[in-house]
Amino acid sequence: MFDALRDLPFWLSPERVRSEGETPDYRFSLANEWTFLAWLRTALALVGGGFAVDQFLPHLAAGWRVGLALALLAAGVLCAGRAVNHWVKCERAMRKGEDLPLSRFPTLIALIVGPVALAMMVVVLFGWTR
Repeated sequence: MFDALRDLPFWLSPERVRSEGETPDYRFSLANEWTFLAWLRTALALVGGGFAVDQFLPHLAAGWRVGLALALLAAGVLCAGRAVNHWVKCERAMRKGEDLPLSRFPTLIALIVGPVALAMMVVVLFGWTR
C-alpha cells in the first residue's frame, strides 16, 4: 500500500521513470507494457462480470446478487490499480538493473474470484431465488 503511494508520482507522470537508471532493451519495456494491458483486460472482464451478475440474474436473492457483483467489481478496481503500479515498479527495476518485484496480487485475485465462481456454480446448480 505504501509502495503504491510512493510510486504515485510515476503513475501520473510516467516520463519521470526515465530519470532513473539506464534504458533497458526496448523488448523488455514492451513486454512490461503488454503485461500491464493484460491486467487491464482482466480488470475490465471482472467489472463486466460484476455488472453481468447484477443485471442478468434478477431472480437471484438480492443479497447474493449484490454481494457477488460487488466482489467482482472490487476485484476489477484492485486489478486496474495494480496494473499501473506493477508497470511502474517493473519499469523502475529494469532501469536500475534490479530483480523484478514479486507480488502476492495474483493470489489475492484468485482468493476473490475463486469463491465468487464457486458461489455462482452453486447458484446455477440449485437456482437460489428470492
